[in-house]
Amino acid sequence: MKITCFKAYDIRGKLGEELSTETVYRIGRAYARWLQPKTVVVGGDIRTSSPALKSALSSGLRDEGVDVLDIGLCGTEEIYFATAHLGTCGGIMVTASHNPIDYNGMKLVREGARPISADTGLVEIRQLVEEAEFPPTDLAQRGSYRRISCSDAYIEHLLGYIDPAKLRPLKIVVNAGNGAAGPVLDALESHLPFELIKVNHEPDGRFPNGIPNPLLPESRHHTSDIIKATGADLGLAWDGDFDRCFLFNEAGEFIEGYYIVGLLAEAFLRKHPGEKIIHDPRLIWNTQAICEELGGQAIQSKCGHAFIKQAMREQNAVYGGEMSAHHYFRDFFYCDSGMIPWLLIAELICSTGQTLSEMIKARMAEYPCSGELNRSIDDAPALMASLKGRYADGAERVEQVDGLSIAHTDWRFNLRSSNTEPVVRLNVESKNIELMEQKTRELLLLMGSD
Repeated sequence: MKITCFKAYDIRGKLGEELSTETVYRIGRAYARWLQPKTVVVGGDIRTSSPALKSALSSGLRDEGVDVLDIGLCGTEEIYFATAHLGTCGGIMVTASHNPIDYNGMKLVREGARPISADTGLVEIRQLVEEAEFPPTDLAQRGSYRRISCSDAYIEHLLGYIDPAKLRPLKIVVNAGNGAAGPVLDALESHLPFELIKVNHEPDGRFPNGIPNPLLPESRHHTSDIIKATGADLGLAWDGDFDRCFLFNEAGEFIEGYYIVGLLAEAFLRKHPGEKIIHDPRLIWNTQAICEELGGQAIQSKCGHAFIKQAMREQNAVYGGEMSAHHYFRDFFYCDSGMIPWLLIAELICSTGQTLSEMIKARMAEYPCSGELNRSIDDAPALMASLKGRYADGAERVEQVDGLSIAHTDWRFNLRSSNTEPVVRLNVESKNIELMEQKTRELLLLMGSD
């Protein structure tokens, strides 16, 4: 069988066309044959298709003799936590994150919550799915199945990132997007002095308020309107499996993830001088400047959770951030979390007495950016070759490590193809807003859009 749902660092596909219970069953068996695990943790997000897919996955694992520990409805980071905390051989999360409602997929890790990507096993697993024979299993050789909970230990771990003595009452809008974040927020609430104003809070895989993806401007009003109406100090929103955390300031304005990366890098470097910070290549100048000012080391990695995590481990970095709102922490097994960032930001607001706007205002003025602009392009390689020919002359730096990055003295851009969607993503930054806006318009025209 030909499989098309394997991507650069996870598995995603359209239900009934690229992904079915049969395919997922075979993936379970192939994963088990490749990794040879004894015990694997599984969990699933709120999509209505997730329970059936998780059941098929568990059956495939068990038919290869693997013991399955099912933590039920959860976010992706809870699989990371359970895998590392319990010392299991691996973990699999059934999720399609922010993809359309008729999609689903999986994120795979091995021991220690180490990611399995195209470079570290996905290719071999796909080949087994396509080619291997999976005969019926003797019932006596099947692995066991058990429902468990790691919730208490997970919540205790999250609270370990903040100092309760520094906290004061804040009013915070929390928009779970009808995803899996709601139960975790409920569990955290009793431990914090914050008033949580809950929006789209109940998990609902029908997504009655739209697919939870706050990177889309049309998805943000659910959060910003409530901030304005309630006078909240901060607003938060998550995607479906809450591995990304998006922040809104006290005026209800969406804050680009780029500036949150810089803010968290600064916070870690003030506590841990000289440490290494990992960042992605899309927008870089603000993060690099902060690291230089505070004596840290800024290290660039390709985009994507598997690549960032590999760089985090290789460099033993204390923190890593992507402008797409993925934030990675050494003490969280070098994995990304959508809960740790907001706890740290809330602590900063409490301890400094500053609003989020005040903390990042100077950085936004010094390093303005376009935000990520997504466009459908028929021939991405031809477009990148054309832009390289136009802008490489006189550039200070030209890189093609992850898409095309070209930096001039006072502006730069990155254009790359998405690993999860059929689009290219453009990011532009400069040292003054007028030039950034001019170059953004210019690039979009060359791309055939405005």
